[in-house]
This record gives sequence, C-alpha cells and structure tokens, in this order.
Amino acid sequence: MTDVAATPPRGGITARIRRNAHTSALAYALPTEPLDWVRAHAEELRTDLREHGLLHLRGFPADIEVFNEVVTAIGGTMLEYNERSTPRHRVRGNIYTSTEYPPDQAIPLHNENSYSAHWPATLFFFCQTAPRTGGATPMADSRAVYELIPESVRTRFSDGVAYTRTFREGLGLSWQEAFQTTDRARVESYCARNGQEFTWDGNVLHTRHLRPAIQREPHTGADIWFNQAHLFHVSALEPEVREAVLTVYREDELPRNAYHAGGAAILDSDLDQIRETYAKASLSLPWAPGDIMIVNNLLMAHGREPYTGDRRIMVAMT
Repeated sequence: MTDVAATPPRGGITARIRRNAHTSALAYALPTEPLDWVRAHAEELRTDLREHGLLHLRGFPADIEVFNEVVTAIGGTMLEYNERSTPRHRVRGNIYTSTEYPPDQAIPLHNENSYSAHWPATLFFFCQTAPRTGGATPMADSRAVYELIPESVRTRFSDGVAYTRTFREGLGLSWQEAFQTTDRARVESYCARNGQEFTWDGNVLHTRHLRPAIQREPHTGADIWFNQAHLFHVSALEPEVREAVLTVYREDELPRNAYHAGGAAILDSDLDQIRETYAKASLSLPWAPGDIMIVNNLLMAHGREPYTGDRRIMVAMT
C-alpha cells in the first residue's frame, strides 16, 4: 500500500491517498473539533466520495451521537435495513450493528443490498470498539473488479443473476427477521412491488428474483461489478456444511443460492475467479476507536476480516 498527499486540502487539512494497484481511499486526520469541520466541508466531502468512493475520517470520539451527526450532515436521512440477508441489530434509530457473524469467519466483499431492487447510495461505518487483532473492513473498487474479471465470465453474467431464498426457522434467517414483519400480507406486497416471485409451504417462504450483475455508475459512467452471486451461491459454504445441507435440501431450497438469469447453474470455477478478483483488488485499513468510513456503495465493495477480541462497528445507510 502506498500513501501520498492529496490536493487540494480541505479547511487546512491535507488528505492522504492510501492505495494499492486497484483501490484507493482518501484518509483525513481531523482537527480537535472534527464534527464542526465535517459540517463546514460536507459538500466537498460528498464530491470526494463521488470521485474516490471511500473516505476514512480519523479523529472523532467513539460516540454514537457524534456518528449520528456525521451521517446526517453528509448523507441526510438514514434508511431502514430492509430485505435482510444477514443478522444484525438496531442500535438506535436507523443505526445498526454490522453483520453479526462469528469472529473467526471472514465476510466476502460485496456491495450492500446489490441483490435487491433497492440499495443504499452511501454507507457509513463507525468504530466504537476496535478489535485486538484483525477485523479490518477491506474495500475493493467495483470498477477495477469489473475490469479484472475475465471477459468470458462477464459475458456469462450479462443477463443477470437469479437469486433464490428459502426462509425457515432454524436455518438462516426467518422471513419475519428478513422482512421485519410478522404479517404475511406485507411480505407478499413487498415481493410484488419488487419483482420477486414467492410461494408459501406452510410457514416456509420461497422467493426468486432476477437482478443485473453489472451496473453503470452514474457519476463516472464506468461499468461496475454489482451483484452477490459469489456470496449467495452454495459454493460460498464450507465444503462440509455444503455437503451436509445438500443431504437434506435441494439446492433451490437452501437459505440462499444464485443461478444465471435463465436458471442455469453458475460454474464454481467462475465464482472462484470472482472471489480471487475481489482479493486482488482489496485494500484493508485497520480500525481505531472513533474512526468513520464513508463508502460510495456503487463504487466500493466491502467485507470483513476475521478478528480477535471485542469488535463493535456500527453502520448507517443513506
């Protein structure tokens, strides 16, 4: 990773560009009154975010109230976390814990809710408690990921990705947790509005929907890799887990799976290449208490490295 000064400075503060060959972040060490500085330079920071995709702001107290103010100043109204695919909890308002997976597990890089008809434009991550070791939130430039994936693989994904989900108690998320309601009619209405096929089998809900694999980023005009096929697909499971669940359920009955748009199976080898591309493009910045990362969700995929010790990262979406 290289680290060079960026120009122009914002309010007397010079940013550092931290980058590898494929992904870069604009990092600011803020003054003693960081919240005042952010409010004064919010529009400039939004411009930086459109260009660089990732801002790393250091110098805040590890205070949830301050984080709330930063999100509001730069992003405006926070979004609820709907159509969930991972477990997390509401901290206050529309500020949530980051995905609550065991600390020894990595979370693959992905663009938030890219499997959905609606996704947040901007993500805000806030470090209340930094892990003892590991636990970084790696980022990868979606433009670079698109360019690095072999053209033959991109062609096979050109019609999009079909996502299948099965919501049942005791295996993955229940439909009540995923849709944040106990009302079947509200779930059915949501699915109908968002182009999702659905069927009920008692209290088990099956859904299927088609989403693009590639998007056009509006500010740069660049093609970007924007889907979660590699995360939803059965090959994302550990081999012994995959073998065990497939002795009980068909592939289209798993909590999550992904297919090509016409229903054809996605090659494991294609998904391996996609995962290798994310790893090649990724840039990791370690957390410190009070750090805030602001992420352009179209331009940057994010993940999580395994960690030890306590780790408390909050997230808000706008």
